[in-house]
Amino acid sequence: MVSRRRYLPSLGALATFEVAAKHLSFTLAGNELNVTQAAISQQIRGLEKALGTALFVRSHNALELTAAGQVILSAVSSGLDRICEGINTLNKPSEAPVITCSGTTAAVTCWLKPIVDRFCSLHADARFVLLASDEDDTLRNFDEVDVSLICGNERCDVGETLHFLFSEIVEPVCSPDYLRRCGSFPSPASLADAELLTLHRKHWSSEAIGWLPITWSDWFSANGLDEPARLPRMVSNSYPLLVEAAVAGQGFVLGWHHLVRSMVAAGRLCAPFNAPLRVDRGNYLKLNKLSLDKPYVQAFIGFILAEVAAAEQGRLPHVDVSSAGQHHLPR
Repeated sequence: MVSRRRYLPSLGALATFEVAAKHLSFTLAGNELNVTQAAISQQIRGLEKALGTALFVRSHNALELTAAGQVILSAVSSGLDRICEGINTLNKPSEAPVITCSGTTAAVTCWLKPIVDRFCSLHADARFVLLASDEDDTLRNFDEVDVSLICGNERCDVGETLHFLFSEIVEPVCSPDYLRRCGSFPSPASLADAELLTLHRKHWSSEAIGWLPITWSDWFSANGLDEPARLPRMVSNSYPLLVEAAVAGQGFVLGWHHLVRSMVAAGRLCAPFNAPLRVDRGNYLKLNKLSLDKPYVQAFIGFILAEVAAAEQGRLPHVDVSSAGQHHLPR
């Protein structure tokens, strides 16, 4: 049996008919469809010929639907609506909630990613896009970015969309293995004989980075010391790379507390003496106002703030230099 659908008029002609029937004007239908009045009239005549019946009563200044036209309009409108619903179903975005975050490479790699992993362990259907850049600080302003980690000392309007996280504190850290091999390093002055791992100045050359870095020179100066004249063991523009070098026992790296805390707690890094440098600026979590109602965004912010509150209860663990490798998290 041959399907009756083979003999249906073109979908384009039916859609044109619906528009013409809505306006009861070939001229207005042409304006909406961006074609001429004559083209509309020609399509309608072709449709009427294919159906074998008139769809419009034509008078000098007006159009009216015939009884057949009213039947066809009802069927066409219903059919086109169902087609649109089907297409919308195909194009409907994934139901899995996606949270887009931005920050510097170090912040995303060393701080945010472990938090994301723990959040996903509790919410298996959550999805993340993590944008890490030391070159483009404007990522936080993109509409698609829901959450961003920013640094500065002139932030205002802390509240619903801007949350203070923690102050910026740095402290020399190394691996316990490095202490066992190279000595106890009991004081800031003892680092004059240590291998130092240093951020390259190019890391901060981008105008997009809106703050000045803390360097070894700053830390030594804060402790009343001159920076050692010897060349660093390693220089890189990648902070995560320097941290991994420190974990591998290649020397000391300036450890931003929020970036190295988890590695210190795990025993991969340690702070052999208590000499933190705190600067007058903080790290903030910025929430895109357009993202307030997105699935899981508010829950993720709450999760981050709870983790920060728990972490900030204690300082970095410090190694007992008489038994390198043993350390405790003070409460």
